[in-house]
Amino acid sequence: FLAFQYPVEIPGVGNMTFLRTAVNAQRKSRGEEEMTAAEFLKVVRARAKELKIDAEMLKRPVNVGFSGGEKKRNEILQMAMLEPKMCILDETDSGLDVDAMKLVAEGVNALRTEGRGFLVITHYQRLLDHIKPDVVHIMADGRIIKTGGPELALEVENNGYADILAEVA
Repeated sequence: FLAFQYPVEIPGVGNMTFLRTAVNAQRKSRGEEEMTAAEFLKVVRARAKELKIDAEMLKRPVNVGFSGGEKKRNEILQMAMLEPKMCILDETDSGLDVDAMKLVAEGVNALRTEGRGFLVITHYQRLLDHIKPDVVHIMADGRIIKTGGPELALEVENNGYADILAEVA
Protein backbone atom coordinates (compact mmCIF):
# COMPACT_ATOMS: atom_id res chain seq x y z
CA PHE A 1 0.00 0.00 0.00
CA LEU A 2 1.28 3.46 -0.84
CA ALA A 3 0.03 6.54 1.01
CA PHE A 4 0.99 9.65 -0.92
CA GLN A 5 2.48 12.88 0.36
CA TYR A 6 -0.29 14.72 -1.48
CA PRO A 7 -3.24 12.36 -2.15
CA VAL A 8 -5.03 13.15 -5.39
CA GLU A 9 -8.70 13.90 -5.85
CA ILE A 10 -10.70 11.58 -8.11
CA PRO A 11 -13.80 13.51 -9.17
CA GLY A 12 -16.76 11.36 -10.18
CA VAL A 13 -15.59 8.27 -8.30
CA GLY A 14 -17.38 7.69 -5.01
CA ASN A 15 -15.32 6.67 -2.02
CA MET A 16 -17.48 3.59 -1.41
CA THR A 17 -17.28 2.50 -5.06
CA PHE A 18 -13.50 2.99 -5.09
CA LEU A 19 -13.01 1.02 -1.87
CA ARG A 20 -15.37 -1.81 -2.76
CA THR A 21 -13.85 -2.18 -6.23
CA ALA A 22 -10.33 -2.30 -4.77
CA VAL A 23 -11.25 -4.76 -2.02
CA ASN A 24 -13.11 -7.06 -4.41
CA ALA A 25 -10.32 -6.96 -6.99
CA GLN A 26 -7.88 -7.97 -4.29
CA ARG A 27 -10.19 -10.75 -3.02
CA LYS A 28 -10.74 -12.03 -6.57
CA SER A 29 -6.97 -12.20 -7.21
CA ARG A 30 -6.61 -14.36 -4.07
CA GLY A 31 -9.39 -16.67 -5.26
CA GLU A 32 -11.83 -15.45 -2.60
CA GLU A 33 -15.49 -14.59 -3.02
CA GLU A 34 -16.20 -10.92 -3.66
CA MET A 35 -17.98 -9.07 -0.86
CA THR A 36 -21.62 -8.29 -1.43
CA ALA A 37 -22.71 -4.67 -1.10
CA ALA A 38 -24.26 -5.43 2.30
CA GLU A 39 -21.14 -7.21 3.61
CA PHE A 40 -18.91 -4.44 2.37
CA LEU A 41 -21.08 -1.72 3.90
CA LYS A 42 -20.99 -3.43 7.28
CA VAL A 43 -17.17 -3.81 7.21
CA VAL A 44 -16.38 -0.32 5.91
CA ARG A 45 -18.67 1.36 8.45
CA ALA A 46 -17.05 -0.60 11.28
CA ARG A 47 -13.52 0.26 10.09
CA ALA A 48 -14.43 3.93 9.66
CA LYS A 49 -15.84 4.01 13.18
CA GLU A 50 -12.69 2.33 14.62
CA LEU A 51 -10.56 4.95 12.86
CA LYS A 52 -12.80 7.86 13.94
CA ILE A 53 -13.72 8.68 10.35
CA ASP A 54 -17.03 10.43 9.79
CA ALA A 55 -19.40 8.20 7.81
CA GLU A 56 -20.26 11.23 5.64
CA MET A 57 -16.75 11.02 4.13
CA LEU A 58 -17.68 7.65 2.69
CA LYS A 59 -20.46 9.23 0.60
CA ARG A 60 -18.21 11.78 -1.11
CA PRO A 61 -16.05 11.39 -4.23
CA VAL A 62 -12.48 10.22 -3.44
CA ASN A 63 -10.68 13.12 -1.72
CA VAL A 64 -12.78 15.78 -3.49
CA GLY A 65 -13.10 18.78 -1.20
CA PHE A 66 -11.32 16.93 1.61
CA SER A 67 -8.97 18.80 3.93
CA GLY A 68 -5.38 17.55 4.15
CA GLY A 69 -6.23 15.62 7.31
CA GLU A 70 -9.33 14.06 5.75
CA LYS A 71 -7.30 12.91 2.73
CA LYS A 72 -4.72 11.27 4.97
CA ARG A 73 -7.38 9.64 7.16
CA ASN A 74 -9.10 8.39 4.01
CA GLU A 75 -5.83 6.71 3.01
CA ILE A 76 -5.66 5.07 6.43
CA LEU A 77 -9.18 3.75 5.85
CA GLN A 78 -8.12 2.41 2.44
CA MET A 79 -5.15 0.73 4.11
CA ALA A 80 -7.42 -0.79 6.78
CA MET A 81 -9.78 -2.16 4.16
CA LEU A 82 -7.05 -3.60 1.92
CA GLU A 83 -5.00 -5.08 4.79
CA PRO A 84 -1.67 -4.96 2.93
CA LYS A 85 1.45 -6.76 4.10
CA MET A 86 3.63 -3.74 3.32
CA CYS A 87 2.67 -0.08 3.74
CA ILE A 88 4.73 2.83 2.46
CA LEU A 89 3.76 6.17 3.97
CA ASP A 90 5.41 8.95 1.96
CA GLU A 91 5.60 12.02 4.19
CA THR A 92 2.12 11.32 5.49
CA ASP A 93 2.58 14.18 7.98
CA SER A 94 2.88 16.84 5.24
CA GLY A 95 0.35 19.62 5.60
CA LEU A 96 -1.26 18.21 8.73
CA ASP A 97 -2.02 20.18 11.86
CA VAL A 98 -1.20 18.56 15.21
CA ASP A 99 -4.68 17.11 15.75
CA ALA A 100 -4.90 15.60 12.24
CA MET A 101 -1.40 14.16 12.60
CA LYS A 102 -2.37 12.48 15.88
CA LEU A 103 -5.49 10.98 14.28
CA VAL A 104 -3.47 9.62 11.36
CA ALA A 105 -0.83 8.22 13.73
CA GLU A 106 -3.56 6.54 15.81
CA GLY A 107 -4.90 4.96 12.63
CA VAL A 108 -1.46 3.68 11.64
CA ASN A 109 -0.80 2.33 15.14
CA ALA A 110 -4.18 0.57 15.13
CA LEU A 111 -3.14 -1.25 11.94
CA ARG A 112 0.26 -2.39 13.21
CA THR A 113 0.47 -6.16 13.36
CA GLU A 114 3.20 -8.78 13.37
CA GLY A 115 2.56 -9.61 9.70
CA ARG A 116 2.47 -6.04 8.37
CA GLY A 117 5.51 -3.87 7.67
CA PHE A 118 5.57 -0.08 7.50
CA LEU A 119 8.07 2.16 5.79
CA VAL A 120 7.39 5.64 7.16
CA ILE A 121 9.16 8.40 5.24
CA THR A 122 9.38 11.66 7.15
CA HIS A 123 11.63 14.64 7.78
CA TYR A 124 10.25 15.35 11.23
CA GLN A 125 10.44 13.77 14.65
CA ARG A 126 6.92 14.98 15.45
CA LEU A 127 5.40 12.06 13.51
CA LEU A 128 7.77 9.59 15.18
CA ASP A 129 6.61 10.84 18.58
CA HIS A 130 3.30 9.14 17.74
CA ILE A 131 4.35 6.28 15.44
CA LYS A 132 7.26 4.66 17.28
CA PRO A 133 9.74 3.21 14.77
CA ASP A 134 11.53 -0.08 15.31
CA VAL A 135 14.38 0.87 12.99
CA VAL A 136 15.46 4.27 11.63
CA HIS A 137 17.38 4.74 8.39
CA ILE A 138 18.94 8.05 7.39
CA MET A 139 19.14 8.63 3.64
CA ALA A 140 21.26 11.06 1.64
CA ASP A 141 21.65 11.17 -2.13
CA GLY A 142 19.35 8.16 -2.50
CA ARG A 143 21.42 5.89 -0.22
CA ILE A 144 20.99 4.73 3.36
CA ILE A 145 23.96 6.24 5.17
CA LYS A 146 23.16 5.27 8.75
CA THR A 147 20.84 2.87 10.53
CA GLY A 148 19.86 2.70 14.17
CA GLY A 149 17.00 2.62 16.61
CA PRO A 150 14.51 5.36 17.49
CA GLU A 151 17.31 7.27 19.23
CA LEU A 152 18.86 7.96 15.80
CA ALA A 153 15.85 10.05 14.78
CA LEU A 154 16.09 11.97 18.06
CA GLU A 155 19.80 12.57 17.43
CA VAL A 156 19.01 14.07 14.02
CA GLU A 157 16.19 16.16 15.48
CA ASN A 158 18.55 17.60 18.11
CA ASN A 159 21.78 17.92 16.09
CA GLY A 160 20.77 18.00 12.41
CA TYR A 161 22.39 15.93 9.68
CA ALA A 162 25.86 17.58 9.59
CA ASP A 163 27.60 15.13 11.97
CA ILE A 164 26.14 12.07 10.21
CA LEU A 165 27.07 13.43 6.78
CA ALA A 166 30.60 14.15 8.01
CA GLU A 167 30.85 10.56 9.37
CA VAL A 168 30.15 9.01 6.00
CA ALA A 169 32.11 11.51 3.87
